[in-house]
Amino acid sequence: MTREQAWEEWLTYLLRGVAETAAWTTAKIAAIRELAAHTIEFVRAGVPKIYSHELVNLIFEKPYCRIADVTHAGIAARQAASRYLKELVRIRVLEEKSIGKEKLFLHPKFLNLLTREGNTFTLYA
Repeated sequence: MTREQAWEEWLTYLLRGVAETAAWTTAKIAAIRELAAHTIEFVRAGVPKIYSHELVNLIFEKPYCRIADVTHAGIAARQAASRYLKELVRIRVLEEKSIGKEKLFLHPKFLNLLTREGNTFTLYA
C-alpha cells in the first residue's frame, strides 16, 4: 500500500488492528477477573478452613501451581501447602498431575481461558 502512497488506508488498517487487539485483550482480562471472583466465592464457601486471598491469588499467577510455590509465597509450610492444594483438587478447582517426581496442580478453567480464543468458562459445581 505504501508503494502507491496510500498512507491513509495503511494507517486505517493498522489502527483497526490495534483497536481489535485492544478489545480482545480487554475482554480476556475481564473474563479472567470474572473467573477469579467466582473462584474466590467458590473456595470460600467450599473449603473455608483453607481459604485465603493469597492462596487464590497464587493459583491465578500461572495456570499451574506446585507445593513449593505455596511455601515460597509464605502461605503455608510444606505439609499444609500439600493439604491446601489437595483440598482444591477435591472441590475440582485444581487437577493434580504427576510429572516425573514432581506434582503439578493444574488450574483447568484458567488454562482454558489463556489458551482458547473465547472468554467463557463453566461455573464450578
